[in-house]
Parts: sequence; structure tokens; C-alpha cells
Amino acid sequence: MRDKEPAKRPNRPELRLHVPEPRFRPGDAPDFSWIEVPPAGSAAKPDISASVAETEPLATGLVRVLDEDHKAVGPWNPKLEADTLRKILRDMVLQRIFDDRMYRAQRQGKTSFYMKATGEEAIAITAAAALDRDDMNFPTYRQQGLLIARGYPLLEMMCQIYSNKGDKLHGRQLPIMYSSKEHGFFTVSGNLATQFPQAVGWAMASAIKGDSRIAVGWIGDGATAEGDFHSGMTFAAVYNAPAILCVVNNQWAISSFSGIAGAEKATFAQRATGYGIPGLRVDGNDVLAVYSAMRWAADRARSNLGSTLIEFFTYRAEGHSTSDDPTGYRPAGEAKAWPLGDPIDRLKHHLVTLGEWDDERHHAMHHECDTQVRAAQKEAEKLGVLPQQGTDNIESMFDDVYADVPWNLAEQRDQAVSEGRE
Repeated sequence: MRDKEPAKRPNRPELRLHVPEPRFRPGDAPDFSWIEVPPAGSAAKPDISASVAETEPLATGLVRVLDEDHKAVGPWNPKLEADTLRKILRDMVLQRIFDDRMYRAQRQGKTSFYMKATGEEAIAITAAAALDRDDMNFPTYRQQGLLIARGYPLLEMMCQIYSNKGDKLHGRQLPIMYSSKEHGFFTVSGNLATQFPQAVGWAMASAIKGDSRIAVGWIGDGATAEGDFHSGMTFAAVYNAPAILCVVNNQWAISSFSGIAGAEKATFAQRATGYGIPGLRVDGNDVLAVYSAMRWAADRARSNLGSTLIEFFTYRAEGHSTSDDPTGYRPAGEAKAWPLGDPIDRLKHHLVTLGEWDDERHHAMHHECDTQVRAAQKEAEKLGVLPQQGTDNIESMFDDVYADVPWNLAEQRDQAVSEGRE
């Protein structure tokens, strides 16, 4: 029988648990002075064959390339051509406009759900530029930039969001859970952290077949607390899987700040060391740093040197989704106080500094992207929006489930069809 009172012994302190709390809550003045931002260019860049011990400082520091004067400095500077930078800039602007339009569409009742990637555009879009076209990504719901950068039609993305007649997934996925094998974009899963073991398994299969393609797994900071994170890391390390494992640390997992997942104790990149693989902590709002880190990890994987864990240090500027109100758990204006700035503005200023861009061209490009998104939305809505769905082609919900439909499901299908016609 258990004692009602806890046992106490003299000269021993009472035991207590530590429950992490964010530094600031609604009503507080946002302050990120506690974040150590090292000078751009100060991180060393080891050879891809470097030992894990040599890369350990990169897991606690921050790989940065763009300095305060918008110039590219240091050994991680990938020295990209201006055309490549302009392409990345356009893709980021296009994604932000796309996100804004789809957010408004949800507020207008045209779809049920949407998730923006405001402030994080540099990560997925730049990763796509650094990877080979046929490398396979296992994304979460905030990597739509991979599709945009690889030219996936905006019309088809919108049709999937509206679950209309143009939806290639036939309304069987939640809005924003895209899928395109041709664009190296594995079906998005709402169950987070599954992306790591899936990516590692795909990478292992690629190696077993003697292929040359690598895999990239994407999760957020909160998902590092899931068991799948550790399973994926174990297999990646043991079998030298040709994979890049990306943790997008945007400081918040819905309303839980990153400390709940362990950020108070160590960086997420440091977890790589315990598994015997390199870990990089990267300024996720610095396009040049993101590109260089992804290329370094990709070259390492293609050289049969194993996996790399990359923590992209960034900030989720808006709510987790259209179902979330961030003013309920963090200070207003916190995004504007983020010390690493806005990725679009930083790249724009860098191109201006190089003499390869100006405000006039930027405004013209913004208008062109806005026109493109509006045109796609107009065409998508001709095929219907979400509230209009569910009455046509009801029998299709039974397709692609069984090779031979069981008799009981066949009866349900026929009943659903007959009732739908009444």
C-alpha cells in the first residue's frame, strides 16, 4: 500500500521537475538579445570528408554568409551567379504571395485549412536550388517552396487545396498536403517525424540499388521529441545512408516553444554528435548559408560519407496554421524583432549591393508574381472550391483501395451513389 505522504529524509532537498517556459508571453516586449549571433563568415568550412569531431563546433555556432552590409563573406560563400540568386528571390516572392492568397481564400470559406511559411521561404526554396532535380524530399506541411522552386504548377497546388475536379489526389489529402513523385516531393504526412525514417529508408534503398539519388527528410523542432526522429538517426548513422536530415527550428511547435523539445539544453544540431554524424546549425534566413550547407551535405552523401543533420535556425513569422492565433502565446511584433531578419529582404539587398538588382525591377517582379498567382486562382476556382465538393462522382472514394472491391464495400458504394442521386 502506497504512503499518502511522500517520504522525506533529513539533509536531502525535495525533488522538483523543470518545466520549460518561453522567455516572453503576450503583453511582454519581444527581446531576442539572448540569442548569440556570430559574425557572418566566422564559421570554418571543413572538407566533406572531415571527421565528426572536426564538425562539432558547427553544431553549436551558426553558419552565416551575408553580413550586416549585405555582402557575402567567409568560407561558406557559395559564390552563386546573379541569375541563380534572382531565380531564388523570385521563387521566394512567388511563394509568399501564393501563401497570402491562399490564406485569404481560407478566411473567405473557400477551403478548410492553410499553413503559411512566412519568414521561412529561404529554406525549402534554396534547398531545391542546391539539390539535384531527381533527389527525393520527404517534407512536412511547410515545404511548399520545394514544389514552387521546381516549377510545379500553381494551378494544381490550388486545386489540391480546394479538393476540386482538378485535384490529382482526388480530395484524399488535407489541403496543403501535396504529392508529386515527378518533382521529388513525397506525399506529405500530418504525422510528424515520420519523414526521417522514410527518408533514410529511401536513401538506403537508393544505395542498395546502386543509384545516385539522395533523400532529404524534413521535420520541425517539435518533432525532434518523437521516437521516429531517433529511429531515423540511428539507421542513418549505422548504415551511412545517403541522406540529409533537416530540422527547421522556427522556435514554435504550434503553441509549444522549442524548449519543450529540448532547445534549452542543447542545439538540435548537437544531437547529431551522439549518433556519430555531422551536425550543422545554419542561419535559415540567409540564402547563401542555406545553399552552401545543403550542397556540402549533398556532396558528402553522394561521396558515400553518410548523412548530415542540419538545423535551420529561423522564426515562424505567423501562426502555425489558419486554426492558430499566435497572439495567445507569444508577444505581438515578435517576428519583426527577430535578429536574423527577413530572408526576402536580405537577398534583395544583397543583389542590390552587387549591382544586380534595384527597386524598380523588384516591384515589377512582385507585380508579375502577383498576376501569376491571381490567374492561377481564377482558373482553379472555375473547377470549384472546397464547400462545393462531395456531391459529384461519389463512387470514386472507393477507388484505389482494393484491387477487387469486397462485396460489402460494393454495397456501400452503390448505396452512396443511389442516395446521392436522390
